[in-house]
Amino acid sequence: MCLAVPGKVIEIRSEGEGPTGQIGVVDFQGNRMEVSLAMTPEAGVGDWVLVHAGYTISVLDEAAARDTWEYIEFENLGEMPVELRGDQPKASTDG
Repeated sequence: MCLAVPGKVIEIRSEGEGPTGQIGVVDFQGNRMEVSLAMTPEAGVGDWVLVHAGYTISVLDEAAARDTWEYIEFENLGEMPVELRGDQPKASTDG
């Protein structure tokens, strides 16, 4: 399963050329990471972006970003389908 996470662009560090394009610093609720902005060249400081595998894949509005964070917070894991939680019941070994 793949997961893209919303974050806020807080800095653009380079106007890089090549496959990685610009490099931005994105804040994920206090955790910061350098990511490539190559797939979202329109993204700027203050924009909310969806990040997957070190690349921004789309620009989104703040409401959508916050809704996504609410859904993926650990408190909500009990509401997720069993197959996604990883706590599937173990198979019985009784015969």
